[in-house]
Amino acid sequence: MKSKQAKVLHELAGHPLISHVTRKAQSLNPRKIHIVVGYQADVVESAVQGEFGANAAEFVIQKEQRGTGDAVMSARDQLRDADSTLLVLSGDVPLIRTETLNKFLAQHRDSGAACSILSVRLENPTGYGRMLRDENDQFLRIVEQKDATDEQKLIREINSGIYCFETDKLLKALDHVQPTNEQGEYYLTDVPEILADSGEKVSVYLHSDAREVSGINTRADLAEFENLLRRSTIRSLMNEGVTFIDPSHVYISAEAEIGRDCVIYPDVMIESATVVGDGSIIRSGTRITNSRIGANVTIKDHCVIVDSDIKANCTVGPFAHLRMNALLEEGAAIGNFVEVKKSRLGRGSKSMHLTYLGDATIGEKTNIGAGTVTCNYDGKEKHQTIIEDNVKIGSDTMLVAPVTVGSGAVTAAGSVVTKDVPPDSLVAGVPAVVKKKLK
Repeated sequence: MKSKQAKVLHELAGHPLISHVTRKAQSLNPRKIHIVVGYQADVVESAVQGEFGANAAEFVIQKEQRGTGDAVMSARDQLRDADSTLLVLSGDVPLIRTETLNKFLAQHRDSGAACSILSVRLENPTGYGRMLRDENDQFLRIVEQKDATDEQKLIREINSGIYCFETDKLLKALDHVQPTNEQGEYYLTDVPEILADSGEKVSVYLHSDAREVSGINTRADLAEFENLLRRSTIRSLMNEGVTFIDPSHVYISAEAEIGRDCVIYPDVMIESATVVGDGSIIRSGTRITNSRIGANVTIKDHCVIVDSDIKANCTVGPFAHLRMNALLEEGAAIGNFVEVKKSRLGRGSKSMHLTYLGDATIGEKTNIGAGTVTCNYDGKEKHQTIIEDNVKIGSDTMLVAPVTVGSGAVTAAGSVVTKDVPPDSLVAGVPAVVKKKLK
């Protein structure tokens, strides 16, 4: 990967590679998940626990990186008393499917094997361990690329690195693994041969989809897998009734939910577990992350929406920024160059131009004029601005929090509001004072 970062921490579809594999392991409802870590162990552990919780897995330290056999040996103490079947997965194989693993486990159990190996055939097997079979087409042994003869390198069936073992038999066989290869490593691939030589049955599950069990070894692989996931996600959404103007220039997270009759324009990014309701339109240049968009919402060009909620029939943008739990109630409108941070905009309310709304609660049918700022920070703490229903905030109004503007009130253009504004009153000036009652 040519990186200072552990390979399994590189992200695919917004999640570290190790998270994809951990999620697949969890889907099998195992008794226990053990994750063997070495380089940047603390960071890998934090990444998994941050996504799945502190009890998601037991972490095992491989003190020295001396091969795959040594990695499993590192978990010997944790596995010693386990009367179980052990499934071994690689942390850099993110596309493996639960259905495939269940079929593999079923064959292992039905065959009565001590060990099962998931294999595939590749057009170009360079770099992978080859599966050697005897004259009866039964498993003989695995030979690694660097240890293979020229004749063995012609074999197209390769070891995917995914295994099933009966744990007690695996542990006995590990005692006989020796670093006799060119790299001086302890190969887990030696274990099936050791078991076969001792009279145990070794089963091979030949899988048809090589891409599914492929590992990620380069930045090019990472980009290719990202593209595969993206295309698969978009194809599924189109089959469910979503329109993409140009599917090749859109990124949609596999976790996202997009409703029927939505229209997605080019250069849109919808990330994480975002939900978009039926009939919404998202125009070019917009990025939406971990947010909930209601039905019949229009998101205009070049908006950024993060961790926010937009209810039905709202409009946003162009060039708007919503973040930190911004909430737009039904029918609200946010216009160009408006930022909404940790604020609520009530039903039918509008803020259409060049405005910052931070730490604010805004009622229904209120209009926020161009250039308005909620001055929420006093240099030490953030403070709340409350604007009630049917308020008209004049252009260039500064609302110095904490402050409340009562229902039906009006602020004149250029006002600096430092004190609460009574309901149904007009305020103006610097600082703003009540000029008259409106009712």
